Amino acid sequence: MSFGDVSLTALRVFREVADRGTLTAAATALGYTQSAVSRQIAALERAAGTPLLQRRHDGVRLTPAGQVVARRAATVIDQIDATAKELAGIPEERATVRLGWFASAGASLLPHALSDLRRTHPGITVLTREGSTPALVRALRAGTIDLALLSSVPPYRPPDTESPALQLHILTERTLLVAVPADHPLARGDYIDVADLHGQRWIAGSTGDTTMGVWPGIDERPEIAHTARDWLAKLQLVAAGFGITTIPALLVPSLPSAVRALPIRGGATESRRMLLAHLPGRLPPPAARLAAALRTAALNPDPSIP
Repeated sequence: MSFGDVSLTALRVFREVADRGTLTAAATALGYTQSAVSRQIAALERAAGTPLLQRRHDGVRLTPAGQVVARRAATVIDQIDATAKELAGIPEERATVRLGWFASAGASLLPHALSDLRRTHPGITVLTREGSTPALVRALRAGTIDLALLSSVPPYRPPDTESPALQLHILTERTLLVAVPADHPLARGDYIDVADLHGQRWIAGSTGDTTMGVWPGIDERPEIAHTARDWLAKLQLVAAGFGITTIPALLVPSLPSAVRALPIRGGATESRRMLLAHLPGRLPPPAARLAAALRTAALNPDPSIP
């Protein structure tokens, strides 16, 4: 079997596996059985003459050959889909752009950018999905999203080590803040001394990310009173007086009225970057227009954001 005999179905299945990270998740997304997915992957590997996936206990990882096939498969599938749209008389300005984003970007930046794009280019449809950095990077590599908003922490390493390297554009770099109840003693000033964080009750992240929400480098074992994945839940817990939490500056415009966000004085400066990532190469015009809207939204003129 030669690679020229590979079916479009097999390529779509492979792209879904590369995106989802497991055969089971890909099968669920596609409405296939896991055995059907396995057969398509096996046929693709026979055609390639080499393994495309490394099977691991926590899912699958693309081999170097798999990375090549994933990139080429994304190009082939996108070209076929574009051809179908062109034959149907759908102009480029009515194209769809797929965007992935990290949780706090959805609170203010994303609605702002999408609203601006809808006003200036109403023919562009944007489909979005929230995800973790590893999931969004996989989706970029698999070609199931076109752009990704990623959060990065010092020392600002690349989001993965695969080749070719993703193109990364810094949209913002802002100081991490601490959110406290508006009637809390820490809310009386314009900043919080790092020493005053000692003995505080923290509202942290969940699902293995329990340090998210606790001030980095605090020199004591923090008392974590609550854990929550959802930002709204965390901020409502802060508003109700059940603890304090760290937040990116992106969330300041979305704070409940009963919450204040303040910078920390003393100790090392803690900053966070927001990155826009995509595969190497020039972006198609619709994706470039979305990227421009995201850059504009990221330059938030609100003086309350440090």
